[in-house]
Amino acid sequence: MRLTAVITAFALGLAAPCQAGVKEAVEGYVLPATGAFAGAAEALAQEARDNCLPGAGMVAAYDKAFDAWLQIAHLRFGPLEVDGRVNAIAFWPDKKGFTPRMLAGLIADADPIVDQPDEFHELSVAARGFFALERLLYDPQFAGYGEAEYSCRLVQAISADLARMAAEIDSDWRTEAAPLLMSAGAPGNSTYLSQGEATRVLYTALLTGLEFNADQRLGRPLGTFERPRPARAEARRSGRSLRNVEASILGLRALARSLMAPETMPVTEAGFADVLDHIAALQDPVLAGVEDPSGRLKVEILQQRIRAVQVDVQGEIGAHFGLTAGFNSADGD
Repeated sequence: MRLTAVITAFALGLAAPCQAGVKEAVEGYVLPATGAFAGAAEALAQEARDNCLPGAGMVAAYDKAFDAWLQIAHLRFGPLEVDGRVNAIAFWPDKKGFTPRMLAGLIADADPIVDQPDEFHELSVAARGFFALERLLYDPQFAGYGEAEYSCRLVQAISADLARMAAEIDSDWRTEAAPLLMSAGAPGNSTYLSQGEATRVLYTALLTGLEFNADQRLGRPLGTFERPRPARAEARRSGRSLRNVEASILGLRALARSLMAPETMPVTEAGFADVLDHIAALQDPVLAGVEDPSGRLKVEILQQRIRAVQVDVQGEIGAHFGLTAGFNSADGD
């Protein structure tokens, strides 16, 4: 049976039944989230077309689209892998400072690619996505442009590119990725040979998402006690460093809940609630407090709480699906 036949069977309700958690995760979490991202990214592109300047309208649209992205950013398989979309949407960390150099070059040359939407995706990921847009909207080196200037068209091009990718991700999930996950183990499905494989890929996304928050979003600005690195905080120019952690955690909790449905997960729920309480109490939007011993301790405690949720997930959700000893969230084995 070809892939098209698998998808047709899915659409007709004829596919082999999968574990309830996969169906709930896809229908109750993934598809609403990809749809929300597509809608928010299109609203951002529309705002850029209407008023490209770095004012309240663009800021609000940017924040809403970024929040929506963080609900699905941990689903780093399938549609998010195609054409390097993950990095094109959110190229971070940019350890060598490629983004400002790429943007400066485009602006200096007035590169006409901004007026060629069919070719814009060929640009380096460093000049695309949320972090390129953040530089243009928030960085004093780039943000002082007028409506008639090249940078305005660059903002519009980046926003339109984001909207295109978001729409493609949503479409790909609905037409291919969702049918494949939900028909796991069916004849002709060579991507997921068993229902357990479909469960495992979502479980892996959950654990690696938690790891990314602890090790990257918090770990990079923490640096070491002798040398903290607050300038390495994600999205610090837009004041979103802690907000990104919160938005991601909310998305990961939604994934965990849907994956366990209709069962409850009291231990994991308590762990997520604890993390969100610590985020609310931190009151350090760009994690600048890592330079101060008391502020650093608060960020370290939050990092520890997130890692504790990983343990909760493994002990409760992993055990529920038989994914316990020997499971490595980095490779899905």
